Amino acid sequence: MTTASPPAPDRSALRGVVLVVIVAACLVGLLNFGVRAGFGLFLEPMSAANGWGREVFATAIAVQNLLWGAGQPFAGALADRYGTARVLVGGGILYAIGTMLMAVSTTPTAITLSGGLIVGMGLSGSSFAIALAAMARVVPEEKRSWALGLGTAAGSLGQFLLVPLGQGFISAYGWQTALVLMGSMALLIALLAPLLKGKPAKPAAGGFDQSIGEAVREAFRHRGYVLLFMGFFVCGFHVAFIQTHLPAYIVDKGLSPALGAWALGLVGLFNVIGAYSAGLIAGRYSKKYLLSIIYGLRAVVILVFILTPVSTASVLVFSAAMGLLWLSTVPPTSGLVAQIFGPRYMATLFGIVFFGHQIGAFMGVWMGGVLYDSTGSYDIVWWAGVALGITAALLHWPIDDRKLERLPAAAAE
Repeated sequence: MTTASPPAPDRSALRGVVLVVIVAACLVGLLNFGVRAGFGLFLEPMSAANGWGREVFATAIAVQNLLWGAGQPFAGALADRYGTARVLVGGGILYAIGTMLMAVSTTPTAITLSGGLIVGMGLSGSSFAIALAAMARVVPEEKRSWALGLGTAAGSLGQFLLVPLGQGFISAYGWQTALVLMGSMALLIALLAPLLKGKPAKPAAGGFDQSIGEAVREAFRHRGYVLLFMGFFVCGFHVAFIQTHLPAYIVDKGLSPALGAWALGLVGLFNVIGAYSAGLIAGRYSKKYLLSIIYGLRAVVILVFILTPVSTASVLVFSAAMGLLWLSTVPPTSGLVAQIFGPRYMATLFGIVFFGHQIGAFMGVWMGGVLYDSTGSYDIVWWAGVALGITAALLHWPIDDRKLERLPAAAAE
C-alpha cells in the first residue's frame, strides 16, 4: 500500500496571491503617504483664517509625526501578532476621522488633537511600513528589495497625484471642504485592508523562534541597528520640514502658492523613479553604502538650493533632485532590517527604526515653525539639514550588514 504524495502547490495561484498583496500594499502606501503629503498646503490658509502664527499648525503636524512614529512599533507588533488587516482597518478609520476634524479645528488645542493626535495614531496603523512588511512576507528574498522599492515608489506616486489634487480642492471648494475630501480618500485604506490579511508564519518544528521582546532586545544590542535608527532621524528631519514648510517658503519668496503644490508633486513624481531605482540597486549592491551616498547627495542638493537665488526654475530643479533622494532611503533601510534580522518581526523592528525617522520629523517641522516665528527666516533649519545630511552619510558607512549567524537559512528567507 502506497501513500499518496501531497498535491504540489499551484504556482500560478501563489503568484496571483503575491500580485494581489503587492498591488494592495502599493495602494495603501499611495493613500497613506499621498494624503498626509498635502498637509503643508493647509499651513498658510488655516493660519490666516484662524489668526495663528505658523508655530500653531507646525506644532500640530510635529505632534502628528511624533505620534505616528511612537505608535508605529506598537502597530507593527499588533500586525505581527494579530494580522495586518485588523491594524489597517483601525488605522484607516482614525486617519480619515482626524483629517476631517481638522476642517472644524479653530483653536490650537483642537488642531493639535485632530491633526496631531488622531491623525498621528491613524497614520501609525495605516502606515506604508506595515504594508511593506506584508509584502516582505510573501515575496522571495531575492525579490524583496525590488518589492520594497516598488511599494515606496507607490507612496511617492500618491504624493505626485494627491498633493496637486488637494490644491485643486482648496482652490475650488476652500480648505475646509478640501480636508473632508482628503479624509474620505484616507478611508479607502480600511477598504483595502482585507486584501492584506495575514501574519508572519511561525518557524517549522525545531526551527529558531523568539518572542517579540527577545527580537527587540537582540536588535538594540546590534550596533548597526542603532545606527540605522539614528540615520533615519535625519531622513525624517529633511522630509517633514520640506513637506510642511516648502509651500510657505515659496510664497514668502513672492512666488505662487500653486508652485508650492507642484513642487511637492514633483518631489513625489521623481521619487517614484528614485525609490524604485533604490530598490533595484539595493538588491544588487551594498545597502549601507547606498544610504551613505543618498544622504551625502541630499546635503549637496540642499546646500546648492539655499545658495542659489529662489526662482521658479530653482524650486523645480530642487524638487526634482530631492525627489530622487526623498524616500529612496526606505528600501535599503527596511531591506537592511530584513537582511540582518529576518522578516519574522520586520513590522516591529522597522517600526522602531521608523520611530527614529519620526523623531526627526517632529524636530524638523517644529523647529521650522518656531525659528520662523522668532527670526522671520528658515535659514537656520536649511543649514541644519545640510549638517545632518553629512552626519547621516558618515553614520551608515560602518554598519555591519551581515545576516545574524544564529539565523538558520529558513528563518532569514
